[in-house]
Amino acid sequence: MQLDARAQTLLKALVERYIADGQPVGSRALAKISGLDLSPATIRNIMSDLEEMGFVSSPHTSAGRVPTPRGYRIFVDTLLTVDTIDESALESRLQSRIHSGSSQKVIANAAQVLSSLSQFAGVVLTPRRESVFQQIEFLRLSERRVLLVIVAPNGDVQNRLLMSDVDYTPAQLVQAANFINLNYGGLSFHDVRLRLQHELRQLRDDMTPLMHAAVEVGSDAMADNSDEVVISGERNLLSVSDLSSNMSSLRKLFDLFEQKTSLLQLLDLSNRATGVQIFIGGESSLVPLEQMSIVTAPYEINGRVVGTLGVIGPTRMAYERVIPIVDITAKLLSNALSSATDKHYK
Repeated sequence: MQLDARAQTLLKALVERYIADGQPVGSRALAKISGLDLSPATIRNIMSDLEEMGFVSSPHTSAGRVPTPRGYRIFVDTLLTVDTIDESALESRLQSRIHSGSSQKVIANAAQVLSSLSQFAGVVLTPRRESVFQQIEFLRLSERRVLLVIVAPNGDVQNRLLMSDVDYTPAQLVQAANFINLNYGGLSFHDVRLRLQHELRQLRDDMTPLMHAAVEVGSDAMADNSDEVVISGERNLLSVSDLSSNMSSLRKLFDLFEQKTSLLQLLDLSNRATGVQIFIGGESSLVPLEQMSIVTAPYEINGRVVGTLGVIGPTRMAYERVIPIVDITAKLLSNALSSATDKHYK
């Protein structure tokens, strides 16, 4: 719905003032902060129109007005002026924290960076583990216990314990691993399973159970996505009165972090979008609280989108500051993970 210039200016002023102090904004305050040369009566009429259109509402306890989810939406889509920040300064500040360690550590650091800079909760949807493996290794732990080590193409490592009826020697385990790596490295465990039954004749018969066990356990390991969402700074939201003002809100907030179902759906949805996305409570069932907003951006590995990161905070957040934080952190995480992948292949 189109708003004329005066209505846009007043709505922008109202949202910005409400974000700043959390109090309903009256016509007299709008007359001072909007910069418009309008009478109080004209401002009241425009605000009544905005309320009728669903962009603002009037709390029962005050004559002032507050933005609705619809009002926030038009604000962030068309009225918001994003802060101009020194990207190079912020990048140098974050680079050492994000460009360090394994990919899991880098992702955890990114969530912490988002939390510390926004003072809300930082969240990262991790890349789905690829079903293919680069190489495996068998390590003899004891008489019938073998450790299966699986290395993915992106360098991630999975360890799984195999229980065997046969006491394999270290030489036999090396032979089995070499066979798999030479013939199947770079394939999915599903493809390996289909081919093994025809090609295991090249190995001794007593190696067959070990190979099949490795394929079954390896397939489960690569499909295990139990840690898909990394969250940092949840406790920050407990100090946000908008989100923790009553037990119902608190319960929904903790459900979001404990069950993660709606959060996964939302992040997966934004995974298919381009650039920064803003999800506002009250607009979608994916955001469980009307007082909550989530600002997200996808991140890449070598040009391919693999996950999403973002900031979870109150609807009354400083979007102009949070948006560039999310945007730049996504770019830095993309660079860090792409660099780690390149080093792994060299």
